[in-house]
Amino acid sequence: MSGRFSALLRRDVARLLLGGRGGGALLPILFFLSVAMLYPFAVGPDARLLARTGGGVIWVAAMLAAILPLDRLVEPDIEQGMFDQWALRGISEEMVITVRVLAHWLSFGPPLMLAALPASALLGIDAETLRIVEIGLLAGTPGLAALGVTVAALTAGLRGGAALSGLLVIPMAVPLLIFGAGSLSLGGESGLALTAAASLVLLAIAPFAGGAAVRAARG
Repeated sequence: MSGRFSALLRRDVARLLLGGRGGGALLPILFFLSVAMLYPFAVGPDARLLARTGGGVIWVAAMLAAILPLDRLVEPDIEQGMFDQWALRGISEEMVITVRVLAHWLSFGPPLMLAALPASALLGIDAETLRIVEIGLLAGTPGLAALGVTVAALTAGLRGGAALSGLLVIPMAVPLLIFGAGSLSLGGESGLALTAAASLVLLAIAPFAGGAAVRAARG
């Protein structure tokens, strides 16, 4: 079982991280940094305002960057019959979705945390705020990955599924955004704890909801 898990993970990480028509991990990172670069032009050169709002901007940019690869997460494998082949080999849809969530997170979570370093300099964020932002991203991005894969599975096979999945993820990710950005205010520890708790709930739900959605799409 561990060999199958590792093989699936290597395949998925290579596909999501290295590219293809979706640009791999580079496109979300470029989008993330673009938001950080353009935001100061939108609000002006007020350093105090940038420092006060920059952490929230990073969270919004991270959420939107996580949405970009949704069309590549599940639907191509359904169209190519990969889930049918895995089922014949005794690999359940729940296992594939679990691996896909991990691969999706590896393809955008750690890169976004690294990209937050130059983004913080562009936004004038101090070291302590950056530390909280990084911890929040570490706690929250797994939940974003789980939510993205689940919604991608639910909308696979539907007309306009890529656009629909993005529209569904945004409101459903609002609690993570509120808790993550809220951790930057006073009492930030509770915000980080709520972010981690929301992520754990999404991670627990994703394999079963995503697996059931894939079975329905295959049927």
